[in-house]
Amino acid sequence: MAVQTTSTPAGFTFLRVAIASQTLALFFQAATAGLLLTSSFGATLHDVGSRVMYGASMLYVLAAILAWRPGGGSPRPVLYASVFLVLASVQVVLGIAHMPSLHVPLGVLMFGLSVLALGQALITVPDAERLRPTP
Repeated sequence: MAVQTTSTPAGFTFLRVAIASQTLALFFQAATAGLLLTSSFGATLHDVGSRVMYGASMLYVLAAILAWRPGGGSPRPVLYASVFLVLASVQVVLGIAHMPSLHVPLGVLMFGLSVLALGQALITVPDAERLRPTP
């Protein structure tokens, strides 16, 4: 039996959706941070967005664990997701403490890392999807 390899990414997986939702939540946070300076409802949006972003980070950890354990894949996404959850926790603490000199740069770093993780997830094809037996 021959094995065919393909280099095209598969469809949406739970892990890809989780990373994408985290990235979108972080982008929303950046947009509402700007609204904090110009409108009265910016604080409310940023507060709600912080809860969504934290939930998206937890979802990313769950998705990484579910992608790793059953398939026996690399535990690296679990490490990345755990680091994001720790960074999100630090970000929440810095926001509550009103420390924008650390809160804003950490938010920018988190968004950049999330975009990189999303890009990696979109171009990486799991072995089970890449190696398909040909009839």
